[in-house]
Formats: sequence, structure tokens, C-alpha cells
Amino acid sequence: MTDSRPDPDALLDELKREELDAQRGRLKIFFGACAGVGKTYAMLAAARAKRQDGATVLVGVVETHGRKETQEQLADLDVLPPRRIAYKGHELSEFDLDAALERRPQLILMDEFAHSNAPGSRHPKRWQDVEELLAAGIDVYTSLNVQHLESLNDVVGQITGIVVRETLPDHVFDRADEVALVDLPPDELLGRLAAGKVYLPQQAERAVKNFFRKGNLLALRELALRRTADRVDAQMRAYRADQSINPVWHARERLLVCVGASAGIDKLIRSAKRLAASLDADWIAVYVETPQQRKLSEEQRARVLKGLKLAQELGAETTVLGGSELAPTLLAYARSRNASKLVLGKSARGGWSRLWRRSLASELSRRSSDVDLYVVAHEQEDAASADAKTGGSLLFEDHEHPRSRFGYLAAFVACLLTTALAGLLIPHVALANDIMIYLLVVVLVSVRYGRGPGMLASLLSVASFDFFFVPPHMSFAVSDTQYLMTFVVMLLVAAIISQLTARLRFEANISTYRERRTRALYDLGRELAGALTAAQIVDTAVGRLEPLFSAKVSLFLPNSGDEVRLAGEEHGYADVGVAQWVYDHQQPAGLGTNTLPANPALYVPLRAPMRNRGVIALLPEVTDQAFLPEQQRLLETCAAQIALALERVHYVEVAQDAIVAMESERLRNSVLSVVSHDLRTPLTTMAGLSERLCSSSMDDGQRAEIAAAIQDEALRMNKLVTNLLDMARLQSGVKLNKEWQMLDEVVGSALRAAERGLRGRELRLELAPDLPVLEYDAVLLERVLVNLLENAGKYTPPGSHITLAAWREDAEVLVSVSDDGPGLPPNMEQRAFDKFSRGAAESSTPGVGLGLAICRSIVEIHGGRISARNRAPHGAEFRFSLPAGHAPALPTEETP
Repeated sequence: MTDSRPDPDALLDELKREELDAQRGRLKIFFGACAGVGKTYAMLAAARAKRQDGATVLVGVVETHGRKETQEQLADLDVLPPRRIAYKGHELSEFDLDAALERRPQLILMDEFAHSNAPGSRHPKRWQDVEELLAAGIDVYTSLNVQHLESLNDVVGQITGIVVRETLPDHVFDRADEVALVDLPPDELLGRLAAGKVYLPQQAERAVKNFFRKGNLLALRELALRRTADRVDAQMRAYRADQSINPVWHARERLLVCVGASAGIDKLIRSAKRLAASLDADWIAVYVETPQQRKLSEEQRARVLKGLKLAQELGAETTVLGGSELAPTLLAYARSRNASKLVLGKSARGGWSRLWRRSLASELSRRSSDVDLYVVAHEQEDAASADAKTGGSLLFEDHEHPRSRFGYLAAFVACLLTTALAGLLIPHVALANDIMIYLLVVVLVSVRYGRGPGMLASLLSVASFDFFFVPPHMSFAVSDTQYLMTFVVMLLVAAIISQLTARLRFEANISTYRERRTRALYDLGRELAGALTAAQIVDTAVGRLEPLFSAKVSLFLPNSGDEVRLAGEEHGYADVGVAQWVYDHQQPAGLGTNTLPANPALYVPLRAPMRNRGVIALLPEVTDQAFLPEQQRLLETCAAQIALALERVHYVEVAQDAIVAMESERLRNSVLSVVSHDLRTPLTTMAGLSERLCSSSMDDGQRAEIAAAIQDEALRMNKLVTNLLDMARLQSGVKLNKEWQMLDEVVGSALRAAERGLRGRELRLELAPDLPVLEYDAVLLERVLVNLLENAGKYTPPGSHITLAAWREDAEVLVSVSDDGPGLPPNMEQRAFDKFSRGAAESSTPGVGLGLAICRSIVEIHGGRISARNRAPHGAEFRFSLPAGHAPALPTEETP
């Protein structure tokens, strides 16, 4: 009997998933076989309908390709202006993600889902832009052709002879909330193509000769229909699981073949393959391990593994299940996968065994009325195979069967000791209590050593009780017939207890194995999530997988030329040539595979959504034994996690490089702007003034005035060059020349240096009388004060008041320069100290935006901090701090 109650962990995960989905936008894909079927037109029509319902609709990207009908649908929709990106001397138009996020419409249209963005964009792919929009809660409509799906890319290339470079990971397509199939028969599509409704006449003529051949269109249409049907089938199975629906829905044929350890397994699998092909159905090969089938012989174990491998080669999905009973476990899995047909081999039992035990086919027929059964005849297993040496479990590593052999001896000794104990207690207790003691021993032996020793303990307990404690003693004869019922009941109870205990022990072993597997995946995923470099990922993978699989683990990572190299510790078994083949072909090789099966190690590709990220190699401790199916599935899951972590680190590095490149480009442009404008302007002015100065028609007063102007421009240019040099010197590292001195001294020299920039402004000094002696570099601190004062004079009108104040606060001395001018622009308080950052008046105010950046660098290397803020009702204040410290004691004069 199976438990039909929903799994509470699954329900909790479902609630969490629904909560996250409620915060995300919804993605709808208009899916078609090829261009021209009307995906964009259907998307625009659906968007217009949403707008009529009151939703705000924004067109992010729509490619009309000159189609009149599509342009008419686009006519009155709000279109987002594209972002211009300069690339190799050309200006490219791309989707403006930041502008879309700022406008936050309810629905945005993004045509050509698999499009590759131009270099310099935030994301390399458009589907990544869509992911960010969905995360912001914006619904997205998009379009996609079947040839752009990653899993079908090679199939489409073989059919059409054209390789599509822009692809979309299948998991992105599968996560879409809705997929609308836009279909058009090939003849009608070719008619649209001939009428010029798809491409221009010259393009249409080339398309008909190449891609748009009728055979190609038929094949692409079938692929699109099948892929849509697969998605609908997955949604239907998910719905059945969410609603706990057990009966099979015959919406699509799916075939389940039950694999056993009999000799006719190959015939069974091939028959199931032919049946699946005739029904055009998916098929799954399943081996169910029960307590009765746990101890397989070596021959049977190899036979099952070979059969599952054959099924996988023939296109089946394979899995190994564990359960207490074969029929309920098989039916529960068939219903969970919505399998409508079940194929199994004919029962090999005959004679008396059929009288007391039903065949699997009979049991399945009795339990289910919604699954069709197909029974395939197979060869009878010979006695030699049945009596072969005991092997082990196929579901998990079994380390207990050697101990179970010792259990028979333990069962005999336990019964002997129990008999001795019962003999000591017989004068004091009734015979019924002795029976309880024997039953307790049966339970303990069954828990410890399994069913076989438990059954032996049951028989020995009944025999000992009869021989030693039932009159006549020391004989198996029974004087009172009522004891016969006692023996029968005792034997049955002991046998049932042994059976139930062994079954619980088996299920506990399965639960322990699965818990260990889940814990291993959790630990691996947690550590990989925290890894920041590829080296950390390699260390984590090796450290976690070696004890999990009892094998030596190596990772091969590709370089820029797609040549794999061993990462981490060198192992003698690691073959770079095999790893390169696995990386290039994205197929496993080595132990247990069809490629280089003699190799002692198993090589598995690290496939990530975007590309192959490397190869993982495992050398098991038992080199002649292949990995079990469950171990192979676990290895594939671990490899997928490692590949995702490597891809994440790769794109983090790409993003960092892009940020550095963008910042370098911005700084380069800023420096060029300084050189081309702020330095060239004073040079041009000085050239013009010097030319006038050479004129003989000027009097002495005019010459003096021009000379003063030339001096002002020369000083201005000198200041610009000084700031550039100071910034370069600070970034390359500067050694401070600190001395203990009063702040008043540097304030006086700074006022004299900034006198020209403060003309027409009223300066106020508010220096606290209790200022301590400070340790600072006088030259650099003077530069800070001069830059702050000149900055205040530059951005305030004549007649403004500028205040220089200093006071002590706890262990710091605070210095501020404030004014009553227009103040800082909005959100400029922090950006004011960035290099080449200037205020709102930068178009008319000279400067390069380095003065405040220099101030911040100097203050920070002195151990202080600097900030800016607006004052009420108007004006700005720049404040920095210096540590007060403890001045050394002055030396005392020695008296003679």
C-alpha cells in the first residue's frame, strides 16, 4: 500500500516558488518554425489588446523587416528610443535596458529573443536583458524561431545546411510562463514569400533556393510542433504533481519498461523500443530494487547494468528505484510520469510458486485500470545463474552483505544464549514470557543482520522452545496438542516480524543513501556558490566528490584556444587527450561508456547553459567496476553544478573586465577633453593676446592690461597641469613628509595661494583657539585647502561669503569650507569627489574636475575623511577631518 499524501517539503518548495514567481514579470514567447509565419504580427496584436484593457505597453525592440502589415500594427504604440553603441567605426542601435527599467511599463515587447547584443552592452544576449526586466516585475512579450533553441541547433543545421549562430538555452524557453505557437502551412508561407510579404524580392528569391525549401519548412514545422508539445506535456505533468492527481491521463503516449535481472533482458528492451517507435512515444527503462531483489549475483548485476545501458543507447530514459514492493512502486512511478503503457517480461516462475504468490503482471492488473500492460516472453534463466555468487545492491553501495553471512552464526549463538537465559528464568516466569524473549531476539537479529538470519532465528527459536521447555522435555514430541497452535503462531509471528524488520531496514538504507546524496549536493552547491575563482571551484569539486564517489577526481579547464589543461593536482591516470575529445564532442568517455571503455577513468563534460566549461575525470578505487546508474545520475548533477559555477565566475570576470574597460574609456575621453579644451583654450587666448601685444599702436596701459591677462591664462594653465600631475603622483603612491605643526601656518599659506581665485568674495576665518598640534604634510594639506577655497570661489557669484572654519571634536580636528552660493546639484554629494566630475555649471566654468578628487586622496592618506553637503537655505559645505594624535613632548633646556 502506497502513501498518497503530498510531500510536505515539496509543498513548502512550491509555496516558495509561487512567492518568487508572484514578484517576477510574466514571459510570453510567440514561437514559430521560421521567419515569416507571423510571430511579430501576433505579438503586436496581443500587445494592442492588452493596451485596450488598460495596460501600459512599451515597444522595446520590434523588427518589421519592411513588412507593411507589421508596420501598421506598430503605428500608434509607444516605442522606446534605441541606445547607440559605437563599434569598430560604426554606430549600432541596441535595446536601452536602463531606460526601460526607469520607465517601468506593465508590458514591454522584445522581438528576436535569441539576439546577440553589440559589444559594450550590459549583457551579451537579449534573453539576459529580458531576465532583468522580469526580475523587475515587468511582463515581456517576445518572439523566437525553433532553429534558435540550443538543443535543436545541430538538428536544424543538418536539415537546412545552415548553422544558426544565435542560440537560446532551452531552460530559458522552458521557464516561460506561456508559449503561443504561431503556425503557417509551408505552401501558404511560400506564397507570402513570393508576394514579397516576408523579404524583399531579391532576398526572397535567394531564400527560396536555400533555407525556404518546402522540405526544410516541413521539417522545421514538425520540430516546432514537437517542441511545443513537449512543453505542454511537461506543464501537464507538473499540474498533475501539484494537484496530487494519480490516474494516468492519456494525453500523450509514454511507455515504461520494467527491467529485471532475467536472461531475456535484451529481448525485452528491444521489444519495448520497437513498440515505442510504432507508437511514436517516449519510453523509460526502470529497474525497481526491493528487499527480495537486493542481493543480486555478480552476473545478474552486470546483466541489469548492461540492459539499462542498452536502453539508454536506444533512446530511453533510465532510472533505478527503490521500494518495499515491486508493483506499487512501479505503478506510482508510472503515474508520476503519466506513462500510459507498461511493458514487462513474462514471469519465469512456475509450478507450486504460482499457487502462493501472484505474478507481477497479475498484481499490476489487479492494482491498476488506467495503465495498459504488455507482456513480452523471454528466455528461462538457467540454474547456474540463479545459484551464482551473491553480488550487491544496484541502487546504492552495499557494504552489509558480508556481515549478513556472519549473521547466520550470530542468529544461532543468540538463540543458544536466549535458551540459556530462558532456562534460568523458567522457575520464576510463565512460558508465555519465554516466547516474548525469543520474539525479541528475532527482532534484534533481523534489524542487525537482515531477513535471512532473522528467518533462521525464527526457526531456531521455535525449535528450542519446543525441545527444552514444552513437555516432554528434551524431545520434539508434544504431549499437549494446544502447543501445536502455539508453535504455528510463534513461527508466523517471528517470520512476519523478520520480514517487516528487514523491509524497514532496507527502506532505512535507501533513505540514508538519498539523504547522504542530498546533503552532498547541498554542501557542494553551497560551497560553489561562495567560490570567487576557478581555482576555488576546482578545490571544492575535488574535496567534495572524492569521498562521495570513492574515487580520485581531476578537472580539466579550457584556455583561450579551447585546449583543456589539468587544473589542480597531477594524477597519473589523467589523460589530456581523452579529456580534449570529451570537451570537443561533449560526450562522456572512458569507464562504462562506448568510447574508450578500457580506460580506467570516467570522463564527463561540464556542460553549462552557454557552452562546455571543461571536463571532470574520476578514477574509482575499484578500477574494474563501473559506476552504478544512481551514481552516474548523481555525477551528472554534480557536473552541472560545477559547470554553472565555472560559467558564473567566467561572466563575473567578463563583467569586471567590461567595467574596467568602460572606466578606462571614460577616463581617456575625459583626458582628451581636458587636452583639447581646457589646455588649448588658454593657449589660444595667450597666442591672441601676445599677437596684440606685438602691435605698435598700443599705449603702456593697454600693454600692461594684456600682460596681466596673459599672466592669468598662464597661471590657469599651470594649475590644470599641476592637478593632472598631482593626481598621477597620488595614484602611483606618494611618501608623506609629516611634521608636527599648528594648523594656522598652513591656513595662512593657503589663503595667500588662493587669493586670486577669491577676488570679489568675502572670506571669514573661524579657527577655534584650542586647536592642537597636528602631524601632516604641509605641502599636501595646503593643496587641499587651496583647492577647496578656489572651488568655492569658482562656483559662487561675486559678493558671496566663504567661511573657513576649524575646530576639535573628540579625537579629530574638523576643517570646513562653506559658502552661501547656489549649492551642489542633486545627488552630487558623493560624485563630486570622482575624477573628472564637475558641477552643473561645467559648461561655462573652467576646470577639469580633478581638484576635489585630489583633496579626497590627500585626506585619506592622512587617515581622515572628506564629505560634501548642501546648506540651508542655500550654499555648500566641504568638510574633512584629521586625526588629532598625541604630539611628542618638547625637549627641555639644560641649565648649566
